[in-house]
Amino acid sequence: MSLRDTLRSAAALPWRTLGAMGLPVPGQTPVSFVVERRDWSIRWDGIQICRRVNELDAGLARLTTRPERIVGGVAHFGSQFMWEVWHEHISPKTAVAISYFHGKPEDGPDMARHVDAFRSAMHKIDRVIVANSEVETRLKGWGVPQDQLVRIPIGVDTKLFTPPSPDTRSAARQKFGVPKNRLVIGSFQKDGNGWGDGMDPKLVKGPDLFLEAVAELAKDFPIFVLLTGPARGYVTTGLDRLGIPYAHHYLADYLDIVPAYHALDLYLMTSREEGGPKAILECAATGIPLVSSRVGMATDVIEDGKTGFLVDVGDTAATVRHAAAFLGNADLRATMSIAAHAAIEPYDWRHVGKLHYDNVYKPLIERT
Repeated sequence: MSLRDTLRSAAALPWRTLGAMGLPVPGQTPVSFVVERRDWSIRWDGIQICRRVNELDAGLARLTTRPERIVGGVAHFGSQFMWEVWHEHISPKTAVAISYFHGKPEDGPDMARHVDAFRSAMHKIDRVIVANSEVETRLKGWGVPQDQLVRIPIGVDTKLFTPPSPDTRSAARQKFGVPKNRLVIGSFQKDGNGWGDGMDPKLVKGPDLFLEAVAELAKDFPIFVLLTGPARGYVTTGLDRLGIPYAHHYLADYLDIVPAYHALDLYLMTSREEGGPKAILECAATGIPLVSSRVGMATDVIEDGKTGFLVDVGDTAATVRHAAAFLGNADLRATMSIAAHAAIEPYDWRHVGKLHYDNVYKPLIERT
């Protein structure tokens, strides 16, 4: 079975079987990973985690979009935002784990309301999973008990995300319509509010800072911007206004993002707040140079000046300075790419899945 087929079927792996007759457990698996109906980041996290956990303990975990049907076992909400919606409807017989990626009251009134809701329902949560040390420290400050808090990074498939050969790189640039002799800067995140055209920017993702940086870089380099992801209207409109050439591809299949990385010379991550993002790990795995703000997993993963460059949030001048160093020096790009790729193995989903199994699912199942 191909990797693509394996990932597609991961959410439907067989249920755990019990008893001498080998009959399936009626009703549900011991672990239910709750995802959105959208085919987006949380769903792919769940597919990877369930796949790796089921390699350790066949049939233990499965995806679901119907948390109201879970009674008993473990419900893992792949995002704290789904937990806010569903926490009043979860059976008290069910152990609850949630992944809390990012968010603080200062991010705006909607996030402040969400944080209040999260803290008021903490008594219903058995494990809170965070992806980085920044958010771990923040939640401890909010009073989340240490025995409920587990830090497990987001993962990356290092067999899927690999550095390109020269031919692979050339094919990727052709696939995405990159003109010859252009330096390609990537941005692959969702940075607009909602699921529409994205004209209303999600400022915590830093789309305004991204535009400021590429506007400066375009003065000195022949850049081309490659975008993926939904709700990118604010950025595409800004690039049109600036006269910077770009391509925006909404990828129907997440696995198609690998060639998008292969087309790049540089990735910019300008967020003001993050849980990950995946791009930090995917850049390292594919050997793409990265300049990132000091948020989320960036400070845990990137060794500043060795495997990438880190800048303070909102420091566009530093972003441009480091990006220019990459764009103007192919040897520097190659050296840091090799160093970043060499350091990525601990973040492979195999290890991340086992951390979920050992530190979240197994203890909660044994307790119930």
